[in-house]
Amino acid sequence: MIPTLGFYFFRRYVMTVLWFLVGIFALIFIIDFSETSNRMSGLADYTATGGLLLTALRIPMILMQTVPFVALFAGMTALISLNRRYELVVTRATGISVWQFLRPFVVGSFLFGILAVTAINPLAAWGAKQAEIIQAEWSANSRASSAKTVPWLRQIYKNEDIIIGAKAVSGEGTQLIGVTVIHFDAQGRIGLRQDAESATLHDGYWLLNDVLETRNGELPRRLPTVQLGTNLKREFVQERLEKPESIPFFDLGRKIEVAKSFGFPTDAMETQFHSLLSLPLLLVAMTLIAACVSLKFSRFNQSRAVILGGILSGFMLYVVTVLVRAFGSSGVVPPFVAAWLPVIVAMALGATILLHQEDG
Repeated sequence: MIPTLGFYFFRRYVMTVLWFLVGIFALIFIIDFSETSNRMSGLADYTATGGLLLTALRIPMILMQTVPFVALFAGMTALISLNRRYELVVTRATGISVWQFLRPFVVGSFLFGILAVTAINPLAAWGAKQAEIIQAEWSANSRASSAKTVPWLRQIYKNEDIIIGAKAVSGEGTQLIGVTVIHFDAQGRIGLRQDAESATLHDGYWLLNDVLETRNGELPRRLPTVQLGTNLKREFVQERLEKPESIPFFDLGRKIEVAKSFGFPTDAMETQFHSLLSLPLLLVAMTLIAACVSLKFSRFNQSRAVILGGILSGFMLYVVTVLVRAFGSSGVVPPFVAAWLPVIVAMALGATILLHQEDG
């Protein structure tokens, strides 16, 4: 009887999660597409089809931010629905404790977290990179500012000081789009500026494509390709330009080791790695919080104050988690502690409240 009942509860939870994901996906799609259209419709290369594609590529990254709330609301909705149909009342009457019939919900939230880490996260990382490339290509010939996302590199090659900037990065940091290269002379003055459509890092040089060169006192000239010597290595550039959020979960461990070998601070990547590892347990904590406010029987109206308290508790847990992660990324708190401490505290708090409510 218990396995059959557990499978029934598990199925109800999974269906609720799927409906929430579909609803949030549609809502995000509409909002993001409207915002993208308003912001980029003035660009020469923008089209409605391209806007739809850009929104579809960015949705997985936004969806990853909503996963904890999906687990919270799905747990509350499923438990309240079971309560209103007397199904939890009958379950309790048969002698099944709250810890037994909550097991399918806990397992479901844990599996949902694993799915988010192993499937949604890699898709989100890939989609975010492709979206940045498309957006940079649209704004390449526009005056639209992209200062928030412009990466900059500095290299000193054969006594020449060079700064390289780009509007977008692809190829794990080895391909730049919308490139600006500024050359400084021995006195620190700008002697040459090169604007290129793209640049690719090869062994010992950058290959600039469709280059416009501007020198002091000379007319600008356009060249199809230019080789710019460099002593930068592929691994160095990749670790310098990639953001932790844009690295798939399965690549984070290797990226951390490479960054350490170059002497880069790895707090942000380690915090991201441990945050993804702790995500399944964070969803379990959200499910326990949902159970704390949803198990009291009510045939028609669940207490609004209790439900609001559950929503606020889940929101506060999410805010604290993000805040502590920011401390971990900046090195103020060890990354392991920043990622795991809020999750463990939330799980302990939820279990304590349930023990008090159910067992006295």
